[in-house]
Amino acid sequence: MISKKPTLEKLSPSFGSSILVKQHKKEVDKNTAFWHFHPELELVYVNKGQGKTHIGNHLSYFNNSQLILIGANLPHNGFADRLTTSGTETIIQFKSDFLGADFLDIPEMSSIVCLFDRAKKGIRFKVDTKKKIGEKIEKLLEYEGLKQVLKFLEILNYLASTEDYILLNIDGVALETSPQDSNKIDIIYKYVNANFKEHIPLNDIAKKVSMTVPAFCRYFKKTTGKTFTQLVNEYRVVHATKLLSEESKMSIADVCYECGFNNFSHFNKVFNSTTGKSASIYRKEIKLIIQ
Repeated sequence: MISKKPTLEKLSPSFGSSILVKQHKKEVDKNTAFWHFHPELELVYVNKGQGKTHIGNHLSYFNNSQLILIGANLPHNGFADRLTTSGTETIIQFKSDFLGADFLDIPEMSSIVCLFDRAKKGIRFKVDTKKKIGEKIEKLLEYEGLKQVLKFLEILNYLASTEDYILLNIDGVALETSPQDSNKIDIIYKYVNANFKEHIPLNDIAKKVSMTVPAFCRYFKKTTGKTFTQLVNEYRVVHATKLLSEESKMSIADVCYECGFNNFSHFNKVFNSTTGKSASIYRKEIKLIIQ
């Protein structure tokens, strides 16, 4: 059962280790599939799977694989909804000063310090980097002690030097929340995730967090940097990208209504503004990638 009050998550590395490396196979660990944050940075590699990427203000759907670095105290949800055949999700959690605070001050660590700073917005690495680093991340499980730390430093050094990435929260400051905010936002996100296909009156969602509608609107915009309507539309578009990515014969009009939009032209407008392309072009590009 998913926790009702996900706030600060406390992580403990294995005895005698300064980093925590774990891997999920077949069954996804649903205990992390809630809105949470922690002072540790988190490097996530999914080699074959599907799910939502929800980090700070960023929300998207992924199919197949992804490599992401999440900064300290940056709220996020669990990732893989489903791991495909031979799929794994490997996670490395570590504090920025896992080698000691003074170690960050040496000149040789400057690029990695910059990497940690960029990670405050969330970083998604692209295909070339995934291919080169993904296997190295999975192999970390084979090492222990100093050997594991040295191999991990090699990974960080590569990620710090590559330009093969995008920032997920590029507009404005990445969302960071207090434990109280995290609990409220989690209630909101869970409700939207379960009901985005239907009309959600502002009065209903405001009641869920014991607020008046005006107070809720101010709070939500201040906390997330977007309006509630924007969030609901993002959930709908993300669901649309999932449906368009699947090998189904569902028409784009059917996708529109299945996702909760009741107007096809409005769906096209929102989809285009969210993804930067029309739904038809998105579907064509996905088919080319699959082929």
